[in-house]
Amino acid sequence: MPASPRLSSSEIGTLWMTYQQKTMILTMLEYFIEQADDPEAKQIMTNISSTVQPYVKKIESMYRKEDLPVPIGFTKEDVNVGVPKLFDNGFDIMFLRLVKEISMGMHTLNLTMSYRPDVTLFYQELTQITQKCYDDCTQFLLTKGYLPKSPYVAIQKQVEHAKGTNYLGMFNPLKGKRALNTVEIAHIHHSIESNITGMQMIYGFAQSATHKDASDYFYKGGELAKGLIKEMSEVLLQNDIQIPSTAGGNITTSKVPPFSDKIMMYCVSLFCSFSLGGNSLGTSFSLRNDLPAKLTVFMKDIFEYAHEGAKIMIEHGWMEEPPQTIKH
Repeated sequence: MPASPRLSSSEIGTLWMTYQQKTMILTMLEYFIEQADDPEAKQIMTNISSTVQPYVKKIESMYRKEDLPVPIGFTKEDVNVGVPKLFDNGFDIMFLRLVKEISMGMHTLNLTMSYRPDVTLFYQELTQITQKCYDDCTQFLLTKGYLPKSPYVAIQKQVEHAKGTNYLGMFNPLKGKRALNTVEIAHIHHSIESNITGMQMIYGFAQSATHKDASDYFYKGGELAKGLIKEMSEVLLQNDIQIPSTAGGNITTSKVPPFSDKIMMYCVSLFCSFSLGGNSLGTSFSLRNDLPAKLTVFMKDIFEYAHEGAKIMIEHGWMEEPPQTIKH
């Protein structure tokens, strides 16, 4: 039987990224599971935790077989189980749902950079697991009334084709912009929904961080998310469309950190990457010139914010380097 081919550079890199993300969520779930009041929420989190753990072990096994150093990722040192609640009112499942949304995109992208059958199967299985968890979270939040659906709108009865460049919403003060189409509404709603959860998370991090530079950084990120929510909400209001709001997810008064600053900084970095990708995708689907212009400004701010966070992580020794090639 021929020997199994070695892992390619892209497979080594994507498995490393997967290890970081999976150990992050497993570590944070230890706290959320311990704090869970709702039996159904606790079951959802327990199920995904027990299901994902073997895949972390698989990555470690693949690395050892290649004689590669096993990543550090995140461990029990990055979580304080038993401290008071920092988040409440369904935030645990709101957070998990957003992380699983990020995971779905990562697994699909990683699959396109995989060649070995066991690695492609690895991501195919993780994709199915992630989709199931995401749906469980969505249905739970809808049942509890924590997750607002995108708005219902009146739709024209006939198919139309764009006539002239007015459809693009050129910057002409003498002409009003056309109404939003449903594709644009979908991306705006999704942006608001994601940033509401992100804002709640990052303000909680700011409240509990032990390093002042990390706390200040988190607070700045909360203000950035708030600004995006406000800007996108105004676009909906200008089109007489209901703004999404949620009754779920709130921060308590506790200042006792459940997580290390290291894992919180990585989590924010992950969310920044997700936001950059999501906003970039949103701009590509909109033909109304004002919307991509608004999102492009935020993308620049998010990129600069993420870069600032990377500097803080490096200064504190919190940034683990991906596997590095040897320069001959």
